[in-house]
Amino acid sequence: MAMARQTVRTTKRNEMIEVTNLVAAAVRQSGVRNGMAIAYVPHTTAAVTINENADPDVKHDLLKKLAEMIPKEETYYRHGEGNSDSHAKTSLVGNSVTLLIEDGELALGQWQGIQFCEFDGPRSRELWVKVIGLTA
Repeated sequence: MAMARQTVRTTKRNEMIEVTNLVAAAVRQSGVRNGMAIAYVPHTTAAVTINENADPDVKHDLLKKLAEMIPKEETYYRHGEGNSDSHAKTSLVGNSVTLLIEDGELALGQWQGIQFCEFDGPRSRELWVKVIGLTA
């Protein structure tokens, strides 16, 4: 299957946007019944993770903890664009997740969702999804 490229528009400097439906749509479109999907973010200041999607406070708490651990300003930052914190957050969270596909559906836990993590917005971003597996 060709890689699906989805646009994700962010509205804040730091935010988490649920993209489970975008990845699930790519899986359905692929026709793969059993295999895996890789969701990949081709940016150095944005990431993707799997976490709870039921309670919005989880996103809030994760973003607050990342901001506390990695503040926007540090005396030792040298990168001239003013977004060194964004690069560090992306490195910690990661730029891809691998998801299992069973019977044509994403195999996620009851409370799990796929979250696109913006650390240097607002911007128009991309989420790439590659689906690999068997169609029969």
